[in-house]
Amino acid sequence: MAAAKPNVIVIISDDQGWGDLSSNGNTNLATPNVDLLAAEGAQFDRFFVSPACSPTRAEFLTGRYHPRSSVSGTGGGGERMDLDEETIAEMMRRAGYRTGLFGKWHNGTQPPYHPNSRGFEEFYGATTGYMTQYFDSQFMDHNGELTQGRGFIVDDVTEHAMNYIAKASAAQDPFFVCLTYNTPHRPMQVPQRFWDKFIHKKLKMRARNPEDEDVNFTRAALAMCENIDWNVGRLMAKLEELGVGDDTIVVYLSDNGPDSWRWNGGMKGKKGSTDEGGVRSPLFVRWPAAIKPHTVVRPIASVIDLRPTLTDLCGIEARPALPLDGISMKSELLGGPATEPDRILFSHWIRKVSARTQQYRLDTDGALFDMTTDPEQTQDISAGHPAVATRLREAVKQWRDEVLAEVMLPDTRPYPVGYPRAPSTWLLAGEAKLHGELQRSNHFPQSSFVIAWKQESDYLSWKVSVVVGGFYEAEIYYACPTGQEGSTIQLSLGESAVSRTLDLPNDAAIIGPADDIYPRIVSVDKTFKPMTLGTIHLPAGDGELRLSAPHIAGNEALEFRLLVLRPVGTGSEDVR
Repeated sequence: MAAAKPNVIVIISDDQGWGDLSSNGNTNLATPNVDLLAAEGAQFDRFFVSPACSPTRAEFLTGRYHPRSSVSGTGGGGERMDLDEETIAEMMRRAGYRTGLFGKWHNGTQPPYHPNSRGFEEFYGATTGYMTQYFDSQFMDHNGELTQGRGFIVDDVTEHAMNYIAKASAAQDPFFVCLTYNTPHRPMQVPQRFWDKFIHKKLKMRARNPEDEDVNFTRAALAMCENIDWNVGRLMAKLEELGVGDDTIVVYLSDNGPDSWRWNGGMKGKKGSTDEGGVRSPLFVRWPAAIKPHTVVRPIASVIDLRPTLTDLCGIEARPALPLDGISMKSELLGGPATEPDRILFSHWIRKVSARTQQYRLDTDGALFDMTTDPEQTQDISAGHPAVATRLREAVKQWRDEVLAEVMLPDTRPYPVGYPRAPSTWLLAGEAKLHGELQRSNHFPQSSFVIAWKQESDYLSWKVSVVVGGFYEAEIYYACPTGQEGSTIQLSLGESAVSRTLDLPNDAAIIGPADDIYPRIVSVDKTFKPMTLGTIHLPAGDGELRLSAPHIAGNEALEFRLLVLRPVGTGSEDVR
């Protein structure tokens, strides 16, 4: 008999395609532990997510299409969900669940966008999208405090999740845990024993157009997928050891299609595309106490359905403050009739929209495909099915008018500073606006750092909103070669300022490429060190926070990675 409050674990991989599992027919790799989730529970036949990271995560958390929450991008502030959005974690916590998220967040770094402000009592992982290093990651976040990871990131976050689950189980508290892996997203890194299997492996199953496939990249991605599978096996063994396996709902999905051309069932499109290959994801749901083994859910479903489905399975009454786009699939999971047999699902990314019914997909160009007879989307049948094409085109227009009207491009929201009860605020180099001749270490701004700081007129800035006015300790993470020290570094907001002479060099070593199994396109990192600038008074309100170098002693002031602001006392200003 199922428990009144079953535990819930949601596992989300990053850039793992539908075809990157042996249970879906790929013989290039073996994923027995993930495959077992499907064999011992339910497998969704056609399940869809967004074409990119942040949108899918927002849709899972809210049960609403991502433009409704102003999630318009994967960086630059556009990854943040509006603060009036309610998350599934908030619902679960109110219902008496322990809530933890371990791994990738990618829906905002600064509180109240931070996971600890969105319903998760425990967070260990990375708030951003791109990371630069998966081994001993130096910029991990543990409940708002900076810490260093231990070992390979997927192994590391799994270990933290298992420890959290063990503590909750010992206290007999129900738990809601999100285990959100960063892989097989770039950079391509994995423990050597997984890579050894694939270094020279002949791949029998290839991309839809084999000439487009980079076989070495595919090998790297598959090795990372097998590492995920090994960690899923560890997690499931821990549940059995703790005696909570039968009454724990385990959900497995990916956040978008693969980030390269490789075998994916012959589907058209990859990550970033609103075609089938960019948005179809595996979805497995295991709950031995209630879901029969080898259950297959045939009706189409979406990541927006997970919030209402999971709360329904847990017996939590849904009273959403904002209307949901998703529906509960509890009936389908438990062997009942389809909840909404003739629904339309929409996929969106960067103003491109496609629509999917049980039988058809209308692509972003208005072409119509019968997905039952032509799953590879090779033949436009709109001329032969004008009524279907017209219906879906009108539905897309209505969806654009209603939903896309809410998206903010570009994002103009300031970065909050000094949110109550938050231990610190992180402002990343990748989020800053660069002025003068300053450059980034990589054209992907996330996890990049600022370089070429040669002019005293150069500075970087953040548009901020100080929530609680008062005094803050300012700390920067920097690199500066020996012989280049001596510059003056200043942080200012309006009339308030603090400055310090950079008197200690940091001959920072490059981190990243030595562990890569495939050449990176993301930024390298360095062994940045912290330096306290001092204490600055920040008045409540909006303004431009500047980091400048009014005196440069050598050829360059410094290389900058991160600013951390910690409250040390409040002033007389009102809380915004």
